[in-house]
Amino acid sequence: MQRFPEYLLAGYRSFMAGRYTAERDRYVELADHGQQPHTLLIACCDSRAAPEIIFNSSPGELFVVRNVANLIPPYAPDGSHHATSAAIEYAIQVLKVANVVIMGHGRCGGIQAALSPSFTPLSDGDFIGDWMGLLKPAAEQIQTSSLLTAGERQTALERVSIRNSVNNLRSFPFVREREKAGEVHIHGAWFDISSGELWVMDGDSGDFIRPQV
Repeated sequence: MQRFPEYLLAGYRSFMAGRYTAERDRYVELADHGQQPHTLLIACCDSRAAPEIIFNSSPGELFVVRNVANLIPPYAPDGSHHATSAAIEYAIQVLKVANVVIMGHGRCGGIQAALSPSFTPLSDGDFIGDWMGLLKPAAEQIQTSSLLTAGERQTALERVSIRNSVNNLRSFPFVREREKAGEVHIHGAWFDISSGELWVMDGDSGDFIRPQV
């Protein structure tokens, strides 16, 4: 039988001796009374952009959904398997989160694939290609701009993707209803891995600005 990775066990031992011990009462409370996170945070799978670390959150604060390139598909009750949509449904309908944050990040590999005309499928299923097809119209528009450098195209699509996901989120009827009632607020954010900068999306203009910290 293969041994469980030792570095993970070492990390677990450190967690138990440190953070778990310091926050034991919080964990017990969460176990006994369930979770009541205030925010649904949809982020990328990228190991460099972990939202719990970026926002220094405590256990039970964030309901985190991570997928390739932090995309939200449009509402599609078609009987297929929709992991992200299922998580949105649970967070909105059961957990009653007050905020939804869609957080993209710089140097996103999924976005890079969407912009690459030479991208080849990684398997017969082409799961990444099909998934990133959600951004195909926007990617094609950005690709044709001769005024942007490759890096600027990448950042542009990373941010346009967030706006696109905000629009798709509002295609869910139960999200629209709760937002209209003022019971949930939708936000966009973009994190620069290299500099640590966080940019947030203005809800009216769609522009990304750096908040005062």
